[in-house]
Amino acid sequence: MPTMGNLHAGHLSLIERAREDADRVVYSIFVNPMQFGPDEDLDGYPRTLESDEAALGKHGGVDLLFLPDLRTIYPYGTDSAVSVSLPPLGNDLCGASRPGHFDGVASVVLRLMNIVMPHTLVLGDKDYQQRVLLQRMLEDLHVPAAVVSAEIYREPDGLAMSSRNGYLTAEEREVAPGLHAELGSVAQALRDGACDYAALESVAMANLAERGFRSDYVSVRRAHDLAPPDVFEAGDERIVLAAAWLGKARLIDNIRV
Repeated sequence: MPTMGNLHAGHLSLIERAREDADRVVYSIFVNPMQFGPDEDLDGYPRTLESDEAALGKHGGVDLLFLPDLRTIYPYGTDSAVSVSLPPLGNDLCGASRPGHFDGVASVVLRLMNIVMPHTLVLGDKDYQQRVLLQRMLEDLHVPAAVVSAEIYREPDGLAMSSRNGYLTAEEREVAPGLHAELGSVAQALRDGACDYAALESVAMANLAERGFRSDYVSVRRAHDLAPPDVFEAGDERIVLAAAWLGKARLIDNIRV
C-alpha cells in the first residue's frame, strides 16, 4: 500500500482490506516530489512519521513498513528521472487542474512495485481516477499484480477522510460534508431517470458555490474507465465525481450509481 504518510483511519482501513487477499502486508510512506505541481504544497505537506509509526503499530496487521529515501526511489535525481506517461485520462478531471500529477504518481508507484514486487496493490476509491489510471498502467506494462479497491472511509457526517482535511478551519469543516451531500443529490437524480448530464453537473457546481466551495469540476462518467456520457451504453455503471476547494483544502469525492 503506497502512501505519503500523515495517516488517518481511512489509510488504516486499507490494511484490513489487504488482509483479505494477502498473507503479508507491506506499507510504504514516501512523500513523492514528482506528483506536486510548482504551486502546490510539497514543502508544507505534513510529515508525521512518528505518529504514523505509532498508529500502524497500534492498529497491527502490517508486516513491513517501507520508508525509502529520495535516492532509493530516484537514484539519478528527480530532474532526469525516467517517468511514466499515462493515457489522455491522466490530463482529464483532476489531471486538468494538476498537470503532470498523475504521471508523477504512476512513476513512483511503478518504482515501488518493482522494489517490493507485491502480488496485489490495495488502493482506496476516494482517489478513484488515480485507481483507474494505475490499474491501466499495470495492465499496459504487464506488471503481474492485481489492483484491489477499498471503499471510501468517511466521517460520520459523510466527509471522505483525507490528509488534506487537516487544512480546513473549524468553520470550513462544518461546510465540507456538503460536497458529499451534493454528489448524493446528483446520484439520486440519475437513479430517478435524469439523463441531461451537463445540466446536472452545472446545477451541482452552482449549488456548491452557494455552499462556499470553488469547484474544479462535477462530472458524470462511466464507472469502469471514466469515459464521458457520449459513449455510455445500456447497463453501464455510472459514477459522479467532484473536486472542489474549500479554503486551502482541495477536496475530492465520488459516488457510484
